[in-house]
Amino acid sequence: MFNSLSTVLDQKKSKAKYPEARVIVLDDSFNTFQHVANCLLTIIPGMNEKRAWDLTIKVDKTRSAEVWNGNLEQAELYHEQLCSKGLTMAPIDKT
Repeated sequence: MFNSLSTVLDQKKSKAKYPEARVIVLDDSFNTFQHVANCLLTIIPGMNEKRAWDLTIKVDKTRSAEVWNGNLEQAELYHEQLCSKGLTMAPIDKT
């Protein structure tokens, strides 16, 4: 038989979210559109060709674009991989 006592959760802990972050690519004068789009397509999960090109054009026109957001640990991985391909990256933006 189950007794009527229940576990009390710390409200702060139960509402705390995992850290999240944004990955932002910056415009530069040396990476080609093709290279940026290819990097986004191969590194960012769920990226499709149209979105990769749209983001690449946004980087060119607005000087930056958020290419991914979510879990901080994954953001760090994608940031590192994009950096290793020579893309110019903003520091990880923790939200």
